[in-house]
Parts: sequence; C-alpha cells; structure tokens
Amino acid sequence: MIQDGPEDMMVEVEHEQLSSTSFAPPSGSNDDELFETSLEELEQELPTVYDGQIPLGDLLSRTVQSVYAELSELAETMPNMSDSARKRTLADWVVKTKKQVVKLYAVAKWSRDADTVQKCMNITAFLMTQNQQFEDTMRGLTYAKESLDSARLRNHDLLTSLDVLTTGSYLRLPTCIKKMAIPLTPLTDAEVLKTLLDMGDTIRYRLRMTEIIPVEMSQYHIADGRVHFTVPNLFNASLCLRGSSKDDGWFFVHVEFLIDIGGDLTGLQEFPRIPTGIMKRHITDEADARLAFYLPLPDHSPIPDAAPRPQLSPGVVDAPLVRVYNFLQMMSLSYQLEIMWYQAERMRSLGWADYLTIQMSPDRKVLKTSYWIRPPGPSIQGRPRPKLPLLGGTLTISLVETRAPVQSGPGPARTSRKRALARIQQKSKLGNSKPSDEVEGFKFLVHWVPAKGALGVLISLEDSSLPADALHVDADNLDFELLLRTVIQKHSKAILTTFLNQLQQGSSYKVFSPPGVVSLVLDGTMQALRVHLCADEVVIITIDSRTGRLNLRDTGDLAAAGRGPRFATFSNNLNENPTVLMERLFRLRLSTIVELAEQKANYLGLQSYRRRNIQPDEMLKLGPEARGTLYIQLANFPNHYLVLVVTDERFQYALITTKILAESDYANMILEDIAWLDVSRIHDEDVVFATASNKFDLQVGMKRKGEGGDGNIGNTQKTRYSGFNLDTQALRELYSYCCARVAFINVERQFKIRGIPFTHVNPTSSEFATPEIAQIQSSLARSVPALCVQSKHILSGAPAAEAAMPNIRVIPLNWWSDEKAQVVTCVKLKYVQQPMGKTASGSAVIRPSKRIIYDTTEAVVSFLSENVNTCVDEFLEEWARVSKMVVIAREVAQMAKQTKWHDIRLLSFDLQTVEFSYAQDYTVSISCQDQLSPSGGNFDLDFSRLPAPGSTESADSAATFNPHEDAEPFLRNILRHGHGRLAPSLHRLVTLLRDTLPIVVELEVIRRDGKQNGRNLDIFAKAAGWYRLLYGDLKHALDLRLMSDQRVAILDASHSLFDVQVHDRSARGDPAMDELVLQPIPQFRDIVSEAVRSGLSAGKLHIGNVAAIDVGAVCDAAGVGTLLQMIHVQVLERLKP
Repeated sequence: MIQDGPEDMMVEVEHEQLSSTSFAPPSGSNDDELFETSLEELEQELPTVYDGQIPLGDLLSRTVQSVYAELSELAETMPNMSDSARKRTLADWVVKTKKQVVKLYAVAKWSRDADTVQKCMNITAFLMTQNQQFEDTMRGLTYAKESLDSARLRNHDLLTSLDVLTTGSYLRLPTCIKKMAIPLTPLTDAEVLKTLLDMGDTIRYRLRMTEIIPVEMSQYHIADGRVHFTVPNLFNASLCLRGSSKDDGWFFVHVEFLIDIGGDLTGLQEFPRIPTGIMKRHITDEADARLAFYLPLPDHSPIPDAAPRPQLSPGVVDAPLVRVYNFLQMMSLSYQLEIMWYQAERMRSLGWADYLTIQMSPDRKVLKTSYWIRPPGPSIQGRPRPKLPLLGGTLTISLVETRAPVQSGPGPARTSRKRALARIQQKSKLGNSKPSDEVEGFKFLVHWVPAKGALGVLISLEDSSLPADALHVDADNLDFELLLRTVIQKHSKAILTTFLNQLQQGSSYKVFSPPGVVSLVLDGTMQALRVHLCADEVVIITIDSRTGRLNLRDTGDLAAAGRGPRFATFSNNLNENPTVLMERLFRLRLSTIVELAEQKANYLGLQSYRRRNIQPDEMLKLGPEARGTLYIQLANFPNHYLVLVVTDERFQYALITTKILAESDYANMILEDIAWLDVSRIHDEDVVFATASNKFDLQVGMKRKGEGGDGNIGNTQKTRYSGFNLDTQALRELYSYCCARVAFINVERQFKIRGIPFTHVNPTSSEFATPEIAQIQSSLARSVPALCVQSKHILSGAPAAEAAMPNIRVIPLNWWSDEKAQVVTCVKLKYVQQPMGKTASGSAVIRPSKRIIYDTTEAVVSFLSENVNTCVDEFLEEWARVSKMVVIAREVAQMAKQTKWHDIRLLSFDLQTVEFSYAQDYTVSISCQDQLSPSGGNFDLDFSRLPAPGSTESADSAATFNPHEDAEPFLRNILRHGHGRLAPSLHRLVTLLRDTLPIVVELEVIRRDGKQNGRNLDIFAKAAGWYRLLYGDLKHALDLRLMSDQRVAILDASHSLFDVQVHDRSARGDPAMDELVLQPIPQFRDIVSEAVRSGLSAGKLHIGNVAAIDVGAVCDAAGVGTLLQMIHVQVLERLKP
C-alpha cells in the first residue's frame, strides 16, 4: 500500500495470485500426435491476397465480348464497302483478333500455375504480417520501457492499507472519484415533466415581461420546454433558455423554412424544408452566436485567448430575438432565391441554355434573367441589316430592404397597427431604454423590362407591364419557370397584337385588310396569329416561348409532307428581319404555286432553287408574264437549269445555260442560251421512240406560228397538262432529256476543240422500241447514241499510241438514272500482257483503280470518267499512264527471250505498276504520274530485293535493301528523257542497272563495314553511273565511274577526267581555297599499283581486264569488288591520323 498525504486517501487493490499448473499429456500418448495440425488447416490460416490479379473468366468474357462487338460492327459497315476495302478490313480484323487470341491462349497456359502463385502470395502476406507484429511488439516494449520510468509508485499509504485489511473498504475515498465512477441517478418522468413545465413558465415570463419580440414573430407557442416562433411564408423556429436566471441566454434548437417548391420537382431533395447536416450545423452556430452576442464568456472558456464579448452601452438592452429574426428572415429569403436560381439553371440545362442567361449578383441578392437571347447576325458588306436587340427582355428578382417612411420613424415598412404594437411593446418592456438591434425588413421585388424593338415591333405602354399580383414570389409555390412563362406569354401576346394591327391597317397590303383574313387566336396558353392565304391554305404564326423565334405552320394542303423545309427557311429568313413580315406573307401566296412543282422535284431527288443570282435585265428574257420561277439544276452540269416559269395561267418550261460574270463581285449570272421546251412532245412516247431526226433539236418543243401547242394531245392530255398540273413522270422525262442533251453536247465540244473527228454509233439496231423494252428502260436511254473516234486522231502525240487498236468507243451512261453521269471510253489493246502478281485478282475482269477496268480475255481497257466536262482529258491522262505500263511490261517479258539476261523476271503487273527483277533478287517497281504535263511526266522507281525463301515479314530491313535506291533521282530521268522512245529507254535503264550492280553492292558492303567499325564514310550517287566514296575527313574521296563495255574506273575524286590540270592550278593557288576542295589521296598511285599487283598475283584479277592509270585504275565489272576493297583498305591506312 502507498501513503498519500495528510488527507489519508485510501485505495483498495485486489491481488490475484496465479498458481502455476503443469499440463502433462495422458499416459501412453504422443506429444506430436496431440498438437499435430493438418496442411489444409494451416493454409486456411493464411490471409488471401488478390493484389494485381483478376479472374481468368472475366478476361475471357471481356475478350469474347470485344470480338463479338467488333464483328457485329463489321457486319453492319462492310456491306457498304467496296470488295477490296471489305477484304482489307476483314484481313486486318482477323490479324488483330488472332493476336488477341494468341495472347489469351498464353495467359490461359500461365493460369495453370495460378494456385501455386496464389499460395506463395498468401504465405508472403502472412510473413509480412508476422514481421509487422514483431516490429509492433518491439515498439510497444520500447514505449513501455520509456513510459514506466515516470510511473513509479509513490510512498506506501499505510493508513489506507490498514482500513482495507480491517474493514474491507475505503474510508477516505475523495468525492470527485465517486462522482466520476458512480453514475447519477436518472430523473423520473415526473421530474422531467416538471422541469419542462418550469422552463416553459420561465420562457413565458421572459417573453411577456422583458424580451423584445419582433411584431412579425409575435405568433408563437410554448411547448416541451421551448418556444416555437412562426413567421408565415418565412420560417418556423424553436428556441430554449440556457437556465432560469435572468442573465441566462437563449440557444437555437431547430428551424423549418415554410416554403413549397412548384413546377419541376427534380432536385427537390437538394432543398429540404428542415435543414440537415452541415447546413443545420451552420445555421445553429450562426444563430447561437447571434443570440449570445452580448452574453459574457464562461469562466472556463473552451477557446483559449478568446476575444471578449462586446458590452452594451448604458440605456441599451440586449434584444437577441430581434437578431435571430433578422438572421432567419435573411436565410429564408436567400434560400428561396437560391431555389429559383437553381430552377433557372436547370431550365438552361434542359434546352434553354442558348436563349436564356442567368446572372446572380456577388452578394447573392439579385437574380437577373434575360430571355430570347439571339446571336448577332453576320455583317454582310453592302447589305443593311435591321438593328434588332439581342434579347427579348429581362426579368429581375431582387432581395431589397424595406424602410418605413421618415415621418413614421426607424424600422421596416409595416402597417400602422404593427408599428403601434411595436412601440407599445418597447415602452412596456424597456421603458426609456432602447433595444440593441432594430428589426430589418426584406422582401422580393420582381421587375420586368421588355426590350425595345424586340422582334422588330414596338409594343404599347399598357402591354409592357403586368399587375403586381401577377409578378410576385409565392413562398407556397416557388416556380421560376411559371414566373418566366407569365412574362413571356404577356410579351408574346403584345407582339402578336402589334402584328395584327399592322396587317389590318397597312395601306400597301390590302389583301389582308378584309375581316376574317387575319385574326388573333387565344386558347389558354396557346397564342397565335391566323392568316388566311387562299382557299384552304391557312398559315399559323406563333412565337416560341423558349427561343423567341417566329414559327410558321400551315393547316391546309401546305401541311403535306415535304413542305416543312420550305417553312423552316421562310421562318429563318423572317427571324433574321421580322420587320418584313407583311411583305413575306404577301409573297407567300405566289410561292405556294411554286411549292407544288418543288414538291415533285423533291420527290424525284432533283436540286431546285427558287432564285438564282441572275441580273434583272437577263430575267426579261423569260418573258413579261413571268411571276415566279423554279430552277432545277442539272446535277452533272451546274451551269444548266431546267426552268419552270410561273405565269398567270400556267407553267412554261425552258432549258437555260448560265455563265457567271468574272468581273462581278457577287457572282452574277447571265443567260447564255435559252430554249423553250414542250413537255407534252418530249413526254409523248410516239415521238421519243419513233422519231430520230429531232432527238437533239433544242427547238423541238417550240410552238410554230399557226400551230397549237397541244394540237397532238387528246382532251385527257390537255386536262392533265393544262394550268399548273405537272405530272411527275413528265418532269422526270423532261429532266432526263435535258441532262442527256447537255452532256452529249459537252462531249462533242471537247472533240471539236481538239479537232478530233467523230461519228455517232446507234446502240440499237431497230428503229422502234418494243413495249417490253419501254417498260424496263427509259425511253431517253435509246435516244443517246455512242461516239466512235479513231485512235490515230485522239491519241495523236500521246505516248505509246501504237498500243491501241484503231477504233475507240465513247459511251455515255446514266443519263436517265439518279446516279451521276459517266462516260466510258473503251480501247482494245494490240498486244495482251496478262496481269500478274499480288495485285491481280485472277479473274477475267480486274479493276486496278477506280477509273480503269481491264477485260483480260478481250484485251479491252475501259476508262471511266465521272466528270463529263473533262472526260477526254481524263482518258488521255489515264491512257498515258496505262499505255506506258503495258509497253514496259511487254518489253520486260521479252527481255529474257531476246537477250542473255535470263534472270530478268516480270513479278507484278496491274496496268498501274510494273515490278520486275533485273538481276538475281534485285527488283524495281515502276509507276508514272503527270504524263500529260509539259515536262513529260515523272516516273517513280522503287527498288527492293526479294526476300529469301522461308523468310518472314519481320526480316532484317538490310536484307531487303537495294542500294540502287540512292541513285533513284538519276535513274528515273532515263525513262523521263526517253519520252516517245520508251522501249529503248527501258533497255538502257536495265543495262545500266545490271552494269552498276557490282559497284553499288560493293559500296554497300563498305558502308556496312564502316558503320560497324565506327568509321564516318559517306557514299552517294553523283549520276546514274557515277558514285563517290567520301572519307571521314571530308577532304579525300574515291570516284567509281561506269565506262563503256562494262568497265569501271576507280579514281581519285580530286582529279577530273576532263581537265587534268585542275589539280595543278589548285596546288599553286591560295591555301585557303585548298580547304574547300578535295585533296589528292597521299601516294594514291602506289596504292593502285600495289592493289593491281596483289590482285593479279592472287588470281582474283586477270591480265587484260585491269589496268592502272595515273589517277586510278580501270577494271571490268567482275573485278571491281576485289580491286575496290584493296584500294579502300590502303587508303584508310594512309588517312589514319
């Protein structure tokens, strides 16, 4: 026991002595068998760790789903692809999927050891946990050692020990320990009820006798020991006293905002009536701080060094309820404003964003909304635009403070009764004293200001205001959208009323003046302006409440399908300038007639225009009776139009040719040609099928004097085509006839410009068409013949003209269909070289490009042109390319037979590219382009080597590198400069490639050896048969030149073959210039002589095939490798620093 001071404090301690017990196993049993644990039980004790691992099933499922999704996508997109694109896409997908499956297969193999890996990870985790426990134990022991030093026992308390031994209890235990250890006796229900009633009496006394209660918060009741204040449309709050003494302050209990949200209830949970969580915590803290603003701090404040509370001035009495009312009032009104701001932002997110702007002031007391926002229109130079406001109006909701009149004294705006009650309360409770705070009054102020000139009209003053009861914030129905729509509905009605007055009272448009033509329809929330055009055609004009745009729709025949885009365009133009509403409605009546014809053009898929930029004086050519026009543009000929001219009685039809004036700033057009057509004669099957003389007569449809326009048509035909009745089939035939005629003229014009004679070839042998053919083929298809030209005329001056047969046929296609017009030019080749290689499909007909089709059995090449205006140029361009490739392929195929070059093989040929091997496995691919250019076109040479048998695509690129690639810019000129003599140029190219092959092969060996040994060597071509080896010092070089009879000259590059005195002059010149030119190789003559002697003695060189000269050596192609290597090695030795 421990003695503790004079107070004889006693502490009772119980000791429990543990006796050691020995556990002996039963006789006859084994210790190992008693404590033996199975391996499965030990594994269950291990923790399970899945760090970095995923189930194999999930991986399989995801891979299969990905493959299935890609395959489904291919099934949907591949039918729209071409055959080659389909095959290429499917091959790429198969390769990619195969790689994924192979990876998945490898993972599946690896997963066989997943159990072992998992067990190892579990054991590792167990060992790491055990290690952590050991470390924690060590730290615990260290901490115990350090902390127990300061916990040493004091002196023994003998008195307390004697009390415990004699009486068995403590006699001197301090009271603080009893209170801490022994819980207080809980109050009974009666005691709790009595406490609450007493607190209620205290609150009632305080409220009636001393506390200043704002008149607005005078509605309250006391229950459950607290007071509940209710302020209509603001809040319901409860407060309680801290104690029963006079100086005890109030504390906040709860608050409920008396609001109801209307309209869209999405997001209602974001604004609860009763705050919770952090919001309630904030309100509670702020309210308690305001209630205890003048209360003194407690003796033991939890906040150290807290600032002292402010003190009341003499004659001033604390008014905590006024402060809490001001706070909760502001909170409730701000809460309502935030709700309306949230509703406005949600409206923006639901499609109002482009037409509604929301602005909240920095103090969060003013919400300003602008509706009917419209972007500023593009400014077009020379075209004045009306100055329209960029918004329809503004709606402002402000939280403002209300003040009583000056004569009424300070305080908020109140009724006279409430002001009297407030004065009586203050006088009775405070006497001559003043409250510490004054009641603040706040309210919402809603202000609507319509923009002046919105939609191009000025509304009257009485229509630009709303009564006060219509614009107010209702706490029982907080709905910003309802408030905004009320304003917009009032604004829309005012604008439509103004439009109504303008239409009925306008002096220039008396067509709308009679009663009933224009009327204002008000049906609930629906407001519209009804305008009667003619017959059953009625236009309804409305204003979109969201965008503020004028919308037009029809209720008569105008509501038919296909009229929507027209009204959309009409509405767009009207919204750009709403001031022209009266003019647009007046012209709409006329445009309705054109709309009937435009519908039929749209049914046929034709491009039609109401207007074109044709000069006014040119429009007079269409006649004085023209009231409106519809231009149907010929799809394949943008400068030609089929024009439907609207007169007072009927349609007239014309085929016009337009031209854009180059000097015009606005792309004005003029009418170069105009031909009047008769739809009845063109549509008449007898004329089209049986008559051949007038097929291409532009005046076939014109009336003659003394003849009736419909004299050959029966009464049924007259009724069918009279007035504005236009048969769809007749419009189709008329359009096809115009396309065929214009396109045919364009092809003939190209032949005439070039002076190429041509003849017409009738595609049919019979003069009349049978009814069966007429049903399956357009009648006009037989009206367009083919053209035949001679190859000597059209290919005059073209390369390889001798490869074509005499007759070349030009066939027009797709005049009568919806497809783009095309021209096919067919050429039969004199000699046939079958396509071969990887690009050939193996079928009888191949298509190496989009514009070329080759029939291998008939040796006919078809050139397809999709632009009729340039079909001859496109044919000549493609022929120049194809013919050269045919000649090259033929010459390559004959080289092996006519020469001793048996290793030359044609590898690939597809009319676009020729690939062949010119020696061993060295190959070159030849293609050409721009063959009609003044320079003669270009040839592209791509050098490579054939891969070794059994090699893969991933083989070393060095094994497939062809060193002739470096000389490609010089080698291509051999074919280019051989324009008109392609076969001899090809033979010269192949000869040069074979003769220079030993040179480039040996130089490539030197290049690779220098790269491996770190030597800086630069090897490049200076001409087709001239190569230079430049050493690292950039001052010495070797030149290798191909000479006649397959001889090769190895020279010092500092010497010239054409001026042997150049070196002597430079040697005697300025030393500074010597640094800029190549220097002679030291002892080069000795190097060459030694190399020649060594080669002859070793038998690698032969007498008569090699000779040393002053500046180098000359040898045959077979000895260039040996001689170059010997000279190169000796030069490297001489040039070592």
